[in-house]
Order: sequence, then structure tokens, then C-alpha cells
Amino acid sequence: MGLLEKIRDYSSLKDLSPDEMEILAGELREMITSVVLKNGGHLASSLGTVELVLSLLRSFDPSRDKILFDVGHQAYAYKILTGRMDRFDTLRQWGGISGFPKRRESEYDHFDAGHSSTSLSAALGYAKARDIMGNKHHVVAVIGDASLLNGLAFEALNYTRESNTRVIYVLNDNTMSISPRVGGFATHLARLSSSSGYNWLKKAIKDSCASLPRGQALENVLGKLKDHIKTIVKPLNIFDEMDINYWGPFDGHNASELEYVFELAKRYDRPVLIHVVTVKGRGYEEAEKNPTAFHGVSPRSASTGPAPAGKTWSEAASDAVLEMAEKDDRIVCLTAAMKCGSKLDEFASRFPDRFFDVGISESHMVTMAAGMAAGGLRPVVFIYSTFLQRAMDQLVHDVCMQNLPVIFAVDRAGLVGEDGETHQGLFDIAWSRPVPNLCVTAPRDEGTLRELFETGLQSGSPMMIRFPRGRVPESVKTSGPLSGGTPGNCLSPEVVAAGEDWVLFGYGRTVDLMLRAREHARESAFLPLPTVVDLKCLKPLPVGELREMLTTHSFAIVAEDGYAEGGAGEAIAAFAESIRGEAPADVAVLGIPDIFVPQGKVCEQDEYCGLTPGNVVKIYAEHQKRAHRQAAPLEGAR
Repeated sequence: MGLLEKIRDYSSLKDLSPDEMEILAGELREMITSVVLKNGGHLASSLGTVELVLSLLRSFDPSRDKILFDVGHQAYAYKILTGRMDRFDTLRQWGGISGFPKRRESEYDHFDAGHSSTSLSAALGYAKARDIMGNKHHVVAVIGDASLLNGLAFEALNYTRESNTRVIYVLNDNTMSISPRVGGFATHLARLSSSSGYNWLKKAIKDSCASLPRGQALENVLGKLKDHIKTIVKPLNIFDEMDINYWGPFDGHNASELEYVFELAKRYDRPVLIHVVTVKGRGYEEAEKNPTAFHGVSPRSASTGPAPAGKTWSEAASDAVLEMAEKDDRIVCLTAAMKCGSKLDEFASRFPDRFFDVGISESHMVTMAAGMAAGGLRPVVFIYSTFLQRAMDQLVHDVCMQNLPVIFAVDRAGLVGEDGETHQGLFDIAWSRPVPNLCVTAPRDEGTLRELFETGLQSGSPMMIRFPRGRVPESVKTSGPLSGGTPGNCLSPEVVAAGEDWVLFGYGRTVDLMLRAREHARESAFLPLPTVVDLKCLKPLPVGELREMLTTHSFAIVAEDGYAEGGAGEAIAAFAESIRGEAPADVAVLGIPDIFVPQGKVCEQDEYCGLTPGNVVKIYAEHQKRAHRQAAPLEGAR
């Protein structure tokens, strides 16, 4: 039996010797690596924070103290040691534990996270709640150096002084991006700042100065002297300038040093930022050599079989834009720390002066793109649907209100799988459709993806091209645009399969769902077979073509790749009602219900939400039964 199995949870950590702590760190890394390589997940970040987590759990009690992890990429060891060891092999699986902190999952997870840079603001909120309610526990926020660059984190830093509360920030720096180590001065200053004698002397001087004539002036002089001494013994940094006492940097893999610093911080009476330096991917050679590639990994279990053939949607989108950029030097690409995820490495290599990775700064990126467009460029913003939510105001005010030609390549739209609730791309349609000047589209295959990018480039107005996670399907042939459409206009809906009586509207990923539903109806001898239409453009709605379909079919089903409420189906149903006198078709909407969809495989999420071929056919069958029941009394009357 290994040491980890004997320890079970954090409560026994204080009994371990330094040698046992080192053994335990190794066992934690083994467990994290084996599970993440099997299930997928965020590997390098969690491997780099094992000693940090151990030190936090030896210094603080998470049943009382509030430990908040930013994003949660680095919290796997924390999950294992706070009662989830036996379930850790279910990480990111359907019905298993989340890859991110979840309050409903454990009493030790104090704040849900999935998007970056929320921890400092949440920690200040927790600290003020503690103060107002008269409690004494500690509040600790662990934030990475990349997350610290986001505007939300800087807003929290800016307010920290005004909050007038005790809070501990731990900056986990795995790139040495702030300042070099300054040897023993870091420990010395932390010890000095937190000592009871220093704090007593500081309070005594303050109280004495207040009672003396011109006492405040003397206190100011002493304060300036203290600041002058600090500039001599350690480099200037933004945290001290914001009146947040800065300690560090410290070795993030030296548990004894970290525990000593944490004990000092617990006695400190003001906000403090503890800077620790870690190695991303620590203990796993491949991850240490290439931490970017091992930040997030896909499952490697034998059961997954060979890698699927064909391009991913991300690769197809980046290839399309790269080809366009070869011919048009106005095209530039922007991403918010997702160059690899959005497959933009080749674009960045081919056009380094036209590629911009702004870090985790989505709002800044969108407004920067707006400025580029106003200046004559044709920016393409590559961004995951879930992260575009963080720049909604900029999309509305800075891009669409000015009708600027920015293309949004919205990756990971719809259900995304194992990342779960915080990363589902289910909101973008509902909140983007009401925005004036914005065209919202969804390609069904690589051919339509390229057509939409070319249309967006020529448009002169903002366009959103949303596509799902996963592989691009084979080309889906159509019968061409509907009779009411404009030939050659790639925004016109197309008939993918001709039928009668009922019509199935899909877009993007749901076109395939509707084709499989048609095949399910055929295999079940359920006649007549439906017409299948690819909408392609969700805003503005193609009302002419919709009128044609709704007047020539008795029933329509719209499959949403997002929430049913606020989606394209709701708009089509409203349009059908507005032409009720001329259109016989009733409209049913099949989309994501009013829930946050948990992690799991996309097929499991589809089943959970009812996005299945069988359910499509079932909806039509139920409509037919209702129609027969309503027709029966009329037949009897005749």
C-alpha cells in the first residue's frame, strides 16, 4: 500500500516528515498522470502545483479556511486530498467529478471556476463576508501568472487596498514572468513584515504620531523611509505600488519554505501577495519539455482506438483563413491565449506581423480588432464560444454598433464534452441574434465553412461563424438553394434531402442530426420521409425561404445547437405564427433545455438533452397522433 492510500485526505498531512512529503508528492503525480492520460484533462498545470497544494493543506484547514483556485487547472491534487481520491478515476466523465472546482461537488470547493481570473474578486468577497459576520478564518486565492494578466484580476488588485481586509493571494508563476529570485531577502522581508514585534511597533508609531503636533507629517516621513528601504532590498513591483505587500519569489516545489511563508502570512494583518515559482508539468518529462502541449490533453486509453481521420473544425477554419491571408494582406488573426487550441501555429509562423496573441484578455482583443477594422484591416477573431461571453459588451458597442468588418471564428460552439458546464458553447446564439448589424452563421462542412469566411471578408459588416468541437464531417451534398433563395448566395438555406409533409431544419452540427433522423424514419418504415433543410444563416433569418417551407409542409422541427430558449427555432416558430393565415405548419423546437449540462462525452450529453434521431421522429409521431385526434370529431360530424 502506497503512502497516498494510507493518508486518504488532508487531515493527516501534518504528521508527515519532509521525506514522506516528497514520496507523497510523487504518488500524487503518478495518480494525476495516469487518470488524465486516460480521461483527458489539464495535466501540466496540476503536476506543477503538487507541493503548493500540499503546503496549503498543511497550513490551512479547508473545512474552515477558504482556498480558491483560479480556473481550477491546478487543483487536481487538491481534489484527491479533499475526499475525492476514490472517485478521481471518474474525472471529467459522465456522472463523475468535474475537472474544475464545483461547490456542489465538495464542501472543500469554495467557488466554482472554469473561466480565468475570478479568484481574486471572489476572495475579496469572501473576506468581506468574513469581516462583516465577525469570523476569523483565512481566505486564500491561488492564481496563475497568465490569469493575472486579465482585466478582471487587475480590477480586483486595484480594489484590494480599498477593501481594507485581510486576504492572501498566491501567485503561481511557472514562467518567471514577473521578477527573478532575490535569495534570502524574500524570506527575511516576509518574516519582518509578519512579525508581531514589527506590527506592534507599526501600530505604536501610528498611534503616537496621531497624538503629537504635526504627527501625521512625521508618520508620512517614516512611511517614506520604509518605502525607501524596501526599494533598496528588493525590486520595485506593481503589487507594492498598489499597497499589496509582495513576498517572493519562493520555490514552489519546496514545501517547507512554502509552509513557513504561509504561517507568516496567517499572522499578517494586511493583504499580501506570495509569489511562488513552479515548473509546469513537474515530474512528467514529456510535460516538462512541452508544457503547452500537455496543458490540456485528450484521452489516450487503449479503448479509444486509432485517431479519427480528417481535419478538426479548428484546423479547417485556420486553413481557410490562411489561404485567404495569402491573397489579401489586410487579413490579420487574433486570439486570446488559444493559439494552439485554435490551430493557428502555422498562421503565426507564416505571418508573424499579422498574428496577435493578446493573452487571457478577450475584451481587449475584441476592441483591438474593432480598431484594426476601423483602420482598414480585416481582422479574424478566433475565440471559443464560452470565452466570447467575456467580451459581449465589446462585440456590441465596439464592433456591431459601428458596423465594422470583424469576422468572429467561434470555435467549440454547442456541446463540448468533458470540460462540462463552464465550457459549453450554448449561449452565443441566444445573445448574438438580437444584435443589429451582426450576421450569425453556422457551416455544415468544410466547403460551407470556406464559403462563409469568403463571404465575411467581402461583407464589410461583422459576421459570426460558429462551428463545433470535433472533426469536420464529409461534404454534405444538397439540391441547391430553395426556390425563394438567391442563386450563388451562400447565406441562403439549402435543401439537403427532399421529402414531404414535414420539414427538419438544422444548422451546423444539427444538419447531421436531422439527416440521421430522416434515415431513422426510413429504417422504421415511418413515412412520409421529411425534407431536411440546412439553415446556414441564423441571423438575419431567411424569411422568404422559410415562408416557402412553412406553407408547403404541415409540421416543422428545428434542432438547436444551443439553448432552445432564445434560439433560431424560437424565432422560426414566432415567424410561423405571424403568417398563420397562409402557413399550415406547426413548429417544434428541439434544443438544450433550461439546465447547465454536466461533463461527459458529447454523445452522452446529446442523449441527456434529447438531441437524438429517435426523439426527432418521436416528436413528429406525437404531432401526427394529435392531428388525428383533432380530425376525428370533424369526421364524425360529417
